[in-house]
Amino acid sequence: MNKWCSLPGRLILAVGALLLFPLNSLAAELSAFPEAFRQSTPEVQVDLRSSGHLVLLSPIREVNNEIRAETMVRLPVTGEGRMYQLPRDVNREQARDHYLSLLQQQGAKILFECSGVSCGRSVVWANRIFDQATLNGRDSEQSYLAAGTLEPDGTRWLTLVYTVTRGNLRKYVWVEHLKVGNGAVVPGFDAGSDRVSGPLIVPWQGGVTYQFDWKSTDRQQVREQAGNEGAIVVLVGYSTLEDDETLDQSIERARAATETLSDVLARIGVGRDQQRLLVVGPTIPIDDPERQGNRVEISVITR
Repeated sequence: MNKWCSLPGRLILAVGALLLFPLNSLAAELSAFPEAFRQSTPEVQVDLRSSGHLVLLSPIREVNNEIRAETMVRLPVTGEGRMYQLPRDVNREQARDHYLSLLQQQGAKILFECSGVSCGRSVVWANRIFDQATLNGRDSEQSYLAAGTLEPDGTRWLTLVYTVTRGNLRKYVWVEHLKVGNGAVVPGFDAGSDRVSGPLIVPWQGGVTYQFDWKSTDRQQVREQAGNEGAIVVLVGYSTLEDDETLDQSIERARAATETLSDVLARIGVGRDQQRLLVVGPTIPIDDPERQGNRVEISVITR
């Protein structure tokens, strides 16, 4: 009798486990690095952790030593990059299709893809985007895709896959699998977010004068996005609260740094009339480890 009475409870537990398994399995699958193409040989593995990792979502070009593209973003990410070499008797399309199939099985959204010369110059992808000189190959024999996947809890993953054939006929695949930081906007991936780009995180240091840790490509990106009709550039100034200062003093440091960066933007063509400055100092803590310390966060809002 006791055996039969316990059966419904066991059935409920079993059904509950079955209902939970797909969600848990999906989350584990999305967070795991994509399975390598079976005939490839791993060569390089790099940890990627950045407050402003460059992700391209359109063809690239290089003008006056600056990267330009219609859609490119710098995102707070954590993840890995891995390089594989392919056997000579395997074509790049097979490897690319392998990763595309994996992404499609996960319900990924393809954000951008290109092939051949339409992607831009391979040397730029190799040296300026991925920082892997080995990937410098033939412009006509390259491909790139960027895809986004979403976990049930809202965690977002980006997977970037680049393939290329070098002049010596060796073929390579570069894969980046990246967890996107909270609050970051990924064009084409986040519903209703295409109007907002950023934030671009610009650390600062100084007192009387200020120094900003950002690249020329960052400045070019903000300038290009600000060039859209009706664009508004929002600068939010943050500071740490030092042991020997008051709240007002910390906020004043953030204000001075934000106004200095505003001057820099004005000098490169971002009009003051389209800038909006918000100074919060240390008053709004953010849990994201990539968004800490003295910094100005820049977002561009378009019509």
